[in-house]
Amino acid sequence: MINSVSGYGSTGTICEDIAFVLEREGHECFIAYGQATTNYKKSFKIGTILENHLHNLGSRIFGKQGYFTTNGTKKLLNYIDSINPDIIHLHNLHGNYLNLPILFAYLIKRNKPVVWTFHDCWAFTGKCAHYTDVACYKWQSHCSQCPQTKKYPASLFLDRSKLMFSDKKEWFTSIENLTVITVSKWLESQVKKSFFKERTIKTIYNWVDVEIFKQIDSKEVIVEYGLNPKKFTILLVSAHWSENDVKWIDLLALSKLISDDMQIIVVGHVESKSKLPENIFHINYINSKIKLAQLYSFSDVYVHLSTEDTFGKVIAEALSCGTPAIVYDVTACPEIIGEGCGYVVEKRNVNQMASAINTIKKNSKTFYSANCRNFVIENFNIYSNINATIDIYKS
Repeated sequence: MINSVSGYGSTGTICEDIAFVLEREGHECFIAYGQATTNYKKSFKIGTILENHLHNLGSRIFGKQGYFTTNGTKKLLNYIDSINPDIIHLHNLHGNYLNLPILFAYLIKRNKPVVWTFHDCWAFTGKCAHYTDVACYKWQSHCSQCPQTKKYPASLFLDRSKLMFSDKKEWFTSIENLTVITVSKWLESQVKKSFFKERTIKTIYNWVDVEIFKQIDSKEVIVEYGLNPKKFTILLVSAHWSENDVKWIDLLALSKLISDDMQIIVVGHVESKSKLPENIFHINYINSKIKLAQLYSFSDVYVHLSTEDTFGKVIAEALSCGTPAIVYDVTACPEIIGEGCGYVVEKRNVNQMASAINTIKKNSKTFYSANCRNFVIENFNIYSNINATIDIYKS
């Protein structure tokens, strides 16, 4: 597998989850990654820290991401040759750690079966990982004049989206034996409008370990974080909360609409902690699955304010712990809310969000819990969904 990270964040966890199941079945699995570190034994770090920084700098100055890290990528190809794998499984290739021309020339020449999981929309656009907020659909024909030049992956000066779209289309469509995995039906619908439309495309939802994410005792996190167990609790989880982000704006708006017997818990890095209202309790980014499960279990409702999600794993984790969720009616989020598992409200309609919270408070969490748990077990179970991935390898 090739991914930007291994064992870190949602995509890095997904890679290692697949690896551990493969190993239990007697297979060998290797993970090549570009950023951070990993404890996975059969791993390969692509490029040096210096190469990563220079790639990031080159991407920002020249507007082209994925054209640097030459030495690191050549060493990766030697590593792949030494392993001689049956399958090469690609994940997130963006992140300033790979030379795409060199990698895809190799994949085309070697002609090994390739599986590619799309965790976002980057693979079929000229630049962007997401585009719905700006309603830009040029990728269906040919990207140019990108409205998000300075957004991830950021370019300081130049818009090279037209060139990168041409390059990506040429490289990616030249792989003969390619199966695309999408992590939601919504993403599958988008890919079928892209230059991948002639390829085999299969949706396999991301998964949740239901043995970890379940209703468990929350006393430990109550004590550790000094939480108030007497108040109705609204939980929000995101890696990063920025002042310019719509999530932050909607969070502050929501805090003004809830009653005094409610509290909001926000998990993740917050840029401006001093600007948080009194009814919002902040907890820094949590990497522990057990602590997250305890927080989901402690909370009465999970609220998801993201507007561009191709899956929404934290939503599924909350449901797995028996906690109902409320999401916006955008991208893949509604797919994660089964019947009786919570509510879907109009995009960025914070008043509707507050009304749905009040409905859950009135009905009580237990009214939804069984439906939440059962929906996750049926649709997002770690073993059934990983085995569906392995079935693609075998085919």
